[in-house]
Amino acid sequence: MKPSGIGGMAVIEGVMMKNKEEYAIAVRKPNNEIAIEKKSHRDFSNKVKLFKLPIFRGMLAFVDSMVLGLSALNFSAAFFEEEEAQEESKENNDRKDDKKSDKVKQDKANEDAGQEKTKTTENDNALLMALAVIISLVVSITLFMVVPVFLSNLLSRWISSVFLLALAEGIIRLLIFIGYIVIVSQMKDIKRVFMYHGAEHKTINCIENGFELTLENVKWQSKAHKRCGTSFMLLVMLISLVLFVLIRPRTLALRVLSRILLVPIVAGISYEFIRFAGRSESRIVDIISRPGLWMQALTTREPDDDMLEVAMASVEAVFDWREFLNRQESEKAAKQKTKEQKPVKQKPARQKPVAAKQDAKELNEKVREIKYRKNDAKSEYAAVREISIASPKQDDNDEDDEILKALDKYLDLSDDD
Repeated sequence: MKPSGIGGMAVIEGVMMKNKEEYAIAVRKPNNEIAIEKKSHRDFSNKVKLFKLPIFRGMLAFVDSMVLGLSALNFSAAFFEEEEAQEESKENNDRKDDKKSDKVKQDKANEDAGQEKTKTTENDNALLMALAVIISLVVSITLFMVVPVFLSNLLSRWISSVFLLALAEGIIRLLIFIGYIVIVSQMKDIKRVFMYHGAEHKTINCIENGFELTLENVKWQSKAHKRCGTSFMLLVMLISLVLFVLIRPRTLALRVLSRILLVPIVAGISYEFIRFAGRSESRIVDIISRPGLWMQALTTREPDDDMLEVAMASVEAVFDWREFLNRQESEKAAKQKTKEQKPVKQKPARQKPVAAKQDAKELNEKVREIKYRKNDAKSEYAAVREISIASPKQDDNDEDDEILKALDKYLDLSDDD
């Protein structure tokens, strides 16, 4: 699996997908049409270089995702608020007389009200967004960081060890998080959001696994993903458990303060791991990521075809998946070509066992024959020498001398061989 760099989230009856600075929100409208809005969003980290560095960049990632998420939620919710307003307006019109003048007045009033509402929304949007982000952060930190400190402090009557109290605090924090997810997942509207969450994951997995973005290909993909926000939040709980066990202020006030101040550090570490896990195929990283994938069983549901189509439309609005797949194929072909071009060390051809044995046998016989010939020649030479020495009275003719010289020469040549 090769990471595509796409991130996303589920919204009300839709999916938001983000690629670099561009994001698109696709929503299934009440009339079954798919509405798509494409915008750009520059992360806060682009304004301050410090927050481009590891750990620091993760500190603002959570805030960035909340701002972007609230904007996407407002866009998706607007369609259903508009539908409710139209139904209410229709009911009001039915109660009135069917006179043309009254109808014109009503349409004019509705138009003016709509324009006034749009102006008010545009003016107050930034302020409401900032307020919503602040409230969300306060609620999250209070629920998941501060409350576990007070609950674990109640156990100090029976537990005197600071280490055990910090460990109990971490376990309580983890249980609160899991319990919150379980309770929320039972809500009807949230269940549909979790189905769109599954559609988001399936669509991204389809591309990153190297398949064309078609409905049939997306259907059988996994609804779990390593870079999911659920995995991020669970990792925050686990890392905070380890970190807060090591940092154990003795007073309650210092414990609460330390938990609040260390939230950015914990978020930064968690972000770096999620970022690394999305690109790594390491077995160890896979094992560490497994609890987050298990947790996604609660925050994702199997989507229907309509939801998958919405997620696919959102991806196509901000990401050229065809170019991505072609680039993947080109990289694979280049690696394969490089591998084929590397010189291959060829091992010398091995002789067949039968032929090798036959050659060895013939060689041994030749060596043995040469040895026998040398030994016989030496024996004959020694015998001639003994005879010549033992017979001093024998005539020293030229023929005997030449025979002995020839034998000496032959034996010398044999020894050299």
